[in-house]
Amino acid sequence: MPTSILSISSTPVPHPSHATTSSASSPSSSIIGVQSLCFFPRNLYIKIPLSMNKRISLTVRSVVAIEKETPQNERPDTFLRESDGPSSSIRARFEKMIRNAQDSICAAVEAADGGGKFKEDVWSRAGGGGGISRVLQDGGVWEKAGVNVSVVYGMMPPEAYRAAKGENFTEKPGPVPFFAAGISSVLHPKNPFAPTLHFNYRYFETDAPKDAPGAPRQWWFGGGTDLTPAYIFEEDVKHFHRVQKNTCDKFDPSFYPRFKKWCDDYFFIKHRGERRGLGGIFFDDLNDYDQEMLLAFASECANSVAAAYIPIIERRKDMPFTDRHKEWQQLRRGRYVEFNLVYDRGTTFGLKTGGRIESILVSLPLTARWEYDHQPEEGSEEWKLLDACINPKEWI
Repeated sequence: MPTSILSISSTPVPHPSHATTSSASSPSSSIIGVQSLCFFPRNLYIKIPLSMNKRISLTVRSVVAIEKETPQNERPDTFLRESDGPSSSIRARFEKMIRNAQDSICAAVEAADGGGKFKEDVWSRAGGGGGISRVLQDGGVWEKAGVNVSVVYGMMPPEAYRAAKGENFTEKPGPVPFFAAGISSVLHPKNPFAPTLHFNYRYFETDAPKDAPGAPRQWWFGGGTDLTPAYIFEEDVKHFHRVQKNTCDKFDPSFYPRFKKWCDDYFFIKHRGERRGLGGIFFDDLNDYDQEMLLAFASECANSVAAAYIPIIERRKDMPFTDRHKEWQQLRRGRYVEFNLVYDRGTTFGLKTGGRIESILVSLPLTARWEYDHQPEEGSEEWKLLDACINPKEWI
């Protein structure tokens, strides 16, 4: 759950909506891997016609220009630049939404914890942007809970932008400015019967001057909320997914089944052949709907987090458990660590580019466990969880 909400990809990973496209599936087209800038967890990809069976090798090198952060003693009213326009702009309303969501979710987490308080770090950048990182650690209920917001300005190489859009431009513009804002959170409870929660909602714009050659303005939304229990309580999982579906259905009945599958596909630990958890919703690159509608949708998703999660915590936080239950929770936490450090694009980008390390690694639990060749007994509660991670279910 990094506040550095950008990522980098150097492998040919197709966009989920193009999952069936591959170089093997068509003799006339190929997906070419690109070393490129992308907004977490967006992938940049190119589809290039191939003629006369010639192989094409293409490398797009990119450098992300983001200023280093400076600690601040107080929260500013906004991290936006004055040039970003009025408070009615999409940027301003999205920043207001994520900061309000951070406040309300942190208040709900503290109330459920019964004593723990968030430590807050505020940081900014001289050229604009900044963030607020909040962490509650070793509380009454939560082992570690982080809720971060950030506003980022940077420069995207034009080659990366053109590669992403598959456009042929003869002119060579300068680097393309971009804007990104988001809220990201991971909540790890102590009790092994209480599930971990992750959510992230973000907004991205390229900010090239109007009619700049080769770099038109673009925007998109992304995000999601997903549940990672160590033990399955069907009423909890159904409640969680029902809240996600009800939220999606307010905007488009196709959203929940589409974004639920996207979530199952994204949080897949390839080297284990299993999902990180029991899913939820996940979406990215959304700009094919009205911008106001998508802002309202992202806001509704963020504002539904407490209703989806806190009732589950209240039911499970005080349940008695044994050392065996705790060991299994720590084994599943190990899977969480594996996904975040190996596959999560925001985390790996932050580690490679010198981002704010405390914010980048706040998603990791305090404790995790690895055992050699651990296999749960078939039919056990632990086995049922693993089976559901290997074979995603329709919960509602």
